[in-house]
Amino acid sequence: MASLISRGIAQLKIANWGLPLAAIADLKKDPEIISPKMTVALCFYSMLFMRFALQVKPKNRLLFACHFANECAQLMQLARFINYKYGTPQPMKQYQVPASATKPTGTGTSTPVQPVRSA
Repeated sequence: MASLISRGIAQLKIANWGLPLAAIADLKKDPEIISPKMTVALCFYSMLFMRFALQVKPKNRLLFACHFANECAQLMQLARFINYKYGTPQPMKQYQVPASATKPTGTGTSTPVQPVRSA
């Protein structure tokens, strides 16, 4: 029975790392899908458990490391969301017509198009 409990605790320690690993994997996704409410909730959750990990005797440094990694990843997600939602808009790219392009005249022939010069 004791080995079953210790095996279960070991599996929980490993499963706990799923939270920061998922947050790190989400850093590559579009910031449009980030939920700011959930991100803030996970930040507070990790802060609470980081404090808990240092208050218990003996100190649980593995739990602290796990929630520290999650806190960092969630703060990065929150920064990405804020930058996406409230950051300065990116200017649109200026498209230029290549010098070799031609414009149809409607008479079956085409005339060369002058390239657009951007300032």
